[in-house]
Amino acid sequence: MKRAWQRMLSGRRLDLLDPTPVDIEVEDIAHGLAFVARWNGQTFGDWPYSVAEHSLLVEQIFTLQNPNADPKWQLAALLHDAPEYVLGDMISPVKATVGAGYSELDSRLAAAVHIRFGLPAALPVKIKRAIKKADIVSARLEAEQIAGFSKTEADKIFGKLDPKMAEAFEIRLRPPSQVRLDYTRRHETLLAGIKM
Repeated sequence: MKRAWQRMLSGRRLDLLDPTPVDIEVEDIAHGLAFVARWNGQTFGDWPYSVAEHSLLVEQIFTLQNPNADPKWQLAALLHDAPEYVLGDMISPVKATVGAGYSELDSRLAAAVHIRFGLPAALPVKIKRAIKKADIVSARLEAEQIAGFSKTEADKIFGKLDPKMAEAFEIRLRPPSQVRLDYTRRHETLLAGIKM
């Protein structure tokens, strides 16, 4: 079999086809996600809008929408796009077209990430839905604020936005080094809050 592993900056060798939790480090995730641009890089501003920045926003939205959520589910929200640190990001219609192969690879990586940080390999359906709801709110905010969508177009594709959400969150574009640091710090805070 040909090589399917990638060397991480931590020194780990992550097998992309058969990932194991011991080869996953948050520093690698934060670094990779800080350099992966959402919207295929088609956003306004001097910095790309990274998946790490998006993940921080999704966790904030999830926490606002679910104020009594256990820190482990907040952590799951932060990690919701973690596989993209090695897979990259694709817009949802392209992911759907690529099909089951991409979905299976994404699921295996997500399960390994979850296990590595003390979460169940498969999240409860209720939690997955709540994270997806926060993810859609984030996409709606991003579409209008930085991706060039008109309000009408963003409403049609992503749904109307609760005015409270529009007021509560502003998209930030920052250098990857700052986003990477914030992602790592937030991860550490949430991980410390999980009751073992």
